[in-house]
Amino acid sequence: MKNILFCALLTGAFFTQSCKQEASGHILTVKNTLDVSRSNETVEIKKSDLTLKEGESFEKLAVQDATTKAILVSQFVDEDQDGNADVLLFQPELAAKSEKQFKLVSSQGTKGQEVTAYCYSRFVPERTDDYAWENNKVAFRTYGPVAQKMVEDGTKGGTLSSGIDAWLKKVDYPIINKWYAKNHKSPGAYHLPSPEGLDNFHVGVSRGVGGTAVKIDTTYYVSKNFTDWKVITTGPIRTSFILDYADWDANGKTISEKKYISLDYGSNLTKYEIEVAGTNSISSGLTLHENDGVPTENTEAGWVSYWEPHGDSELGTAIVVPNGNMISSEYFVTGLTDQSNLYAQIKVNQGKVVFYSGYGWKEANEFTTKESWENYVKDFTLKINNPLEISLN
Repeated sequence: MKNILFCALLTGAFFTQSCKQEASGHILTVKNTLDVSRSNETVEIKKSDLTLKEGESFEKLAVQDATTKAILVSQFVDEDQDGNADVLLFQPELAAKSEKQFKLVSSQGTKGQEVTAYCYSRFVPERTDDYAWENNKVAFRTYGPVAQKMVEDGTKGGTLSSGIDAWLKKVDYPIINKWYAKNHKSPGAYHLPSPEGLDNFHVGVSRGVGGTAVKIDTTYYVSKNFTDWKVITTGPIRTSFILDYADWDANGKTISEKKYISLDYGSNLTKYEIEVAGTNSISSGLTLHENDGVPTENTEAGWVSYWEPHGDSELGTAIVVPNGNMISSEYFVTGLTDQSNLYAQIKVNQGKVVFYSGYGWKEANEFTTKESWENYVKDFTLKINNPLEISLN
């Protein structure tokens, strides 16, 4: 894993030398309206919201705490892929019912500090054609067209599934490249326990952790593998990318979907923003595996969770739907292999659906009980529905 240079401050340390702290006139006020502290939540500053001075470069700005003068870790993102950054990301820490001010200062002419790209994703041609992503908490992958064709041609080693696989990691550093490298050297190596974790999460044709489906009458219909991919960004705060899918049939309805996927530092849940046509609702599912876990359905709050025995440990998975867009949930059990899932049905608004899904593994020693996992999900839901308020002077 390569490190990426940013004019930044590593968490918990002060750094006042590397970034040239010249006042730019850009002052941000970030307000937390909730009675809980906030951290690991990403603030987005759009270039279009700033009035830049003559000669001032958006991509040469850094974020400074107005009180402590510390420079925060930040990341620039070229969202429209035109070669120029559109958005500046950073993650402030705020106490309950509080606000902080930050300045955008110039870092021009200075050497950036080396910061680990904890939030990372890439296409993986050496393992057929997976697409994998991770941050400091969790890792995932899903499957591409070559893996699909291998199954359709009867070739050994393929995978036909649009489900989302969970790689169970218990270290905060990046493992994707490392695990694929050891698997390339010794096929199946990442399925074996290691101090870093393992991939023992079976997906099959299930929805895994957040795969999508469309329900017609009593049947759930699903797409095949993704057909194309595009990386948007990787870095210390966010990785994001796009997955395209071929149109697919749901009992006579033609469904199209394009997934904009992102994962931020500190979050156990991936964000899915999906462009959808052909249906008024779409479902996201959590596989039930052996159906020996405990489901929790809270349609009113907008989340579902599944806590289950997993190998020699336990695992929690969840889906969170913001802004009251969860229509219903269903604990769907069938005798068909890998097709039992806990579903959240989500309203399509103006051709788009937004939800979050992810996991917490007991072996990672953060969520060791069903209650601790569900408390995290509740807290995540509260914060997503009450985002930090940003004002710019």
